[in-house]
Amino acid sequence: MTGALPSQNGALNRSAAFASIAVATLLLALKAWAAWSTGSTAMLGSLADTTLDLVASIATLAGVWVAAQPDDNEHRFGHGKAEALAAMFQVVLISLSALTLAFRAVQQLIAGGRTEAAGEGITVSLIAMAATVALLAWQRHVIARTNSLAISTDHVHYQSDLLLNLAVIAALVLDQYFGWRGADPLFGLLIAGWLGWGAWGASQEAIDHLMDREWPQDKKDRFLAVLGRHPELRGVHDLRTRTSGNRDFVQFHVWVDRTMTVAQAHDVMDEIEAKLLSEFPGIEILIHPDPEGHVDGGRGSTDILSHPELA
Repeated sequence: MTGALPSQNGALNRSAAFASIAVATLLLALKAWAAWSTGSTAMLGSLADTTLDLVASIATLAGVWVAAQPDDNEHRFGHGKAEALAAMFQVVLISLSALTLAFRAVQQLIAGGRTEAAGEGITVSLIAMAATVALLAWQRHVIARTNSLAISTDHVHYQSDLLLNLAVIAALVLDQYFGWRGADPLFGLLIAGWLGWGAWGASQEAIDHLMDREWPQDKKDRFLAVLGRHPELRGVHDLRTRTSGNRDFVQFHVWVDRTMTVAQAHDVMDEIEAKLLSEFPGIEILIHPDPEGHVDGGRGSTDILSHPELA
């Protein structure tokens, strides 16, 4: 997580989504002209992908806008999962694009068609690559600041676009200048396979967010290391974690001295929370104090209690 305020995160995410929409709109117009000029299956696939890029980018904008809305009475944990829903919508679109392109490529292989006017297609692909590189640079900046799932999924998709445009150039060059008749539809099939693989990979993190998957172990270890610095903390158990959009949630039980008063235990909890927030800004924390030695038998209690930071 980063130290940016939620409103700042929301503005950055929206800027990345608007940039994505602008690039997709520009490339859609250029590739439509190039696909009509060249008759290339690979270029047609690139056009289809860019069309879905535009739709997906609009969905991303909607997702990050909803996710940035403050908590309300009906959504006490915020709206972060809107980003995961937007990411899954992108996955569906990418999958449809891959299937449509594969079908078109097989038809082209059987028909044995050739491309025309390779120069236009190559020029458009080079422009597309330049615009995509600029967009990816801005998305990387935003992701580093906000850790947005929707922007991250969009980023992965546009990374694949770089390879897609390289494949289009290779297909046109091999077909037009080296006489390899099957190059264009074969590259179209390769692009379809790449899009399908990208859709599968992009779906995994979104599913993890929707299913409230636990944090990775290295992140848990960093969290426990911070807890272990507090001298009055005797142990931790029943640690539960999840991520929703760009927000992290964690709850756990802690052991404190049995002789502490409620007020003293409350002060210790405040100190622990302040230390955690300094290392994990923006995290939502729920702490339950227990007298030392008491364990409710929750999942994971043995692993946490044996952590070296809390030994």
